[in-house]
Amino acid sequence: MKKEQVFNCQFSSWYPHFKSQTIRSIILPIPQNVKDYLLDDGTLVVSGREDPQTISQEDDGDDDETEETVWSDDENTATLTAPEFPEFALKVEEAIHSLGGSVFPKLNWSAPRDAYWIAMNSTLKCNSLSDIFLLFKSSDFITRDFTQPFIHCNDDSPDPCLSYELVLRKWCELIPGAEFRCFVKENKLIGISQRDYTQYYEHISKQKEEICRCIQEFFKKHIQYKFLDEDFVFDVYRDSMGRVWLIDFNPFGEVTDSLLFTWEEIRSGNSLKEDQSEGAAMEEDCPSFRCTNSNLTVQPSPYLSYRLPKDFVDLSTGEDVHKLIDLLKLKRNQQDDEEP
Repeated sequence: MKKEQVFNCQFSSWYPHFKSQTIRSIILPIPQNVKDYLLDDGTLVVSGREDPQTISQEDDGDDDETEETVWSDDENTATLTAPEFPEFALKVEEAIHSLGGSVFPKLNWSAPRDAYWIAMNSTLKCNSLSDIFLLFKSSDFITRDFTQPFIHCNDDSPDPCLSYELVLRKWCELIPGAEFRCFVKENKLIGISQRDYTQYYEHISKQKEEICRCIQEFFKKHIQYKFLDEDFVFDVYRDSMGRVWLIDFNPFGEVTDSLLFTWEEIRSGNSLKEDQSEGAAMEEDCPSFRCTNSNLTVQPSPYLSYRLPKDFVDLSTGEDVHKLIDLLKLKRNQQDDEEP
């Protein structure tokens, strides 16, 4: 996998060319101070509150064996103040409003899917900049985009010059059982996998030939020979009317989850023909289609391992205690904002 292939899969590289086939989105450049804040491993304080709270610990002496955290207005009390980014915050607020009030956020390549558990609604649906910051600061995927975007590349060329971007996509209620990942080698669609492979969806098993045909037609009409590389991965969504929508592009390599395939199979083509029905095998360009065939093969979600963040694993230091308190404060403030 080449660095150029990874670069070509960042959102701003492909969105202008495929705008009519995907979900409406807005791209905002991320200022350096916002990037620094997102990568800061300090206390989790999220901007957007006008009334920062203060935290102090009082020791009542030998009478009490434990210390109690209390809220205080004492001038000697340490104050945890969230950084503010007024210009960037205004742009984000305007973008969210223009997209209907709720958005799905991502960086150049990745969305914070590993951090969905920390949100109040356990989804990536965001209504404000503070919602986005909470997800981004809790996500290993976002950190990887910032710090190791070319980690699996095998060429020695200099790293391309990157400008990091916040991508805001209009929020849509997508059914996981209607998402599919497609693998393209030398501009030929060779494999299609159920995206949410941890679950069994009866309709996929029953309609797989129709689903495969629709995706193949979409690929030939809108994608083939139009992307910047000849080897790539793209995700699609098939709605209730049978229309196929482009969701994302991904690099052709180990940085992208191969789902129900292995990368050895995809690269070599071995065993792909075995997946095809007798009729499909007669067609030279028919891709291999894989789905979870029964409840017996259902697997746990790959994101479950991210539910216990590093900040909560070790609460032995004062800083970590403050992180927990900050998180509880943030959730309380979000609840207050939602009340009429």
